[in-house]
Amino acid sequence: MRILVVEDYAPLREAVAQGLREAGFAVDAAVDGTEGWWHAEATDYDVIVLDLMLPGIDGLTILKKLRAINRRSCVLILTAKDQLENRVEGLNLGADDYLIKPFAFDELLARVRTLVRRRYDQRDPVLRIGDLEVNTAAQTVRRGSRHIELTAREYALLEYLAVRAGEPVSRTHIWEHVYDFHSDSQSNVVDVYIGYLRRKIESDELPRLIHTKRGQGYMLGDLS
Repeated sequence: MRILVVEDYAPLREAVAQGLREAGFAVDAAVDGTEGWWHAEATDYDVIVLDLMLPGIDGLTILKKLRAINRRSCVLILTAKDQLENRVEGLNLGADDYLIKPFAFDELLARVRTLVRRRYDQRDPVLRIGDLEVNTAAQTVRRGSRHIELTAREYALLEYLAVRAGEPVSRTHIWEHVYDFHSDSQSNVVDVYIGYLRRKIESDELPRLIHTKRGQGYMLGDLS
């Protein structure tokens, strides 16, 4: 899933972005409100981690502009303890959650994962497609009784297909939600990683779960 972090305090921005990348997310980071709005307007992020006190354009203004263009990205606001009025205003403007500074990264990560599930109307952290189980909290994958080891990028791709199981997903949408701006931009990278996934989660003895839809992309589903 693709996350935008908008935070002007460099040590915090870099720590949050790096932690989210290590957790398997594709992450873009903005150093101020102007850059943050540029990213948010241009890209349909799954979650935006948004500081309120930003140079350029403040966080509440970004939130207003975001909802005015009907962007569905979930927004997690970062606030200081003395910003109660701003927290209330942010929630009223359409923020999905807030976190008071200072905070533990594990709590931020749990909240981001919850918002990702909300983004795709998934209440259960375990996604089931036939005999395939994708645990989005633990980031583990099983097919039947077999545990499947995936790289971070393979897992990110499978999770995105799983939250949209049963519907074709274009290569463009996969790229926008799984890869950040610093990712390898080779035109066939999505197809390459689909091949890796197929080799790991499918076999001659098991029903195929990843289906190619001509002119539409790929779909994860049990069609047996």
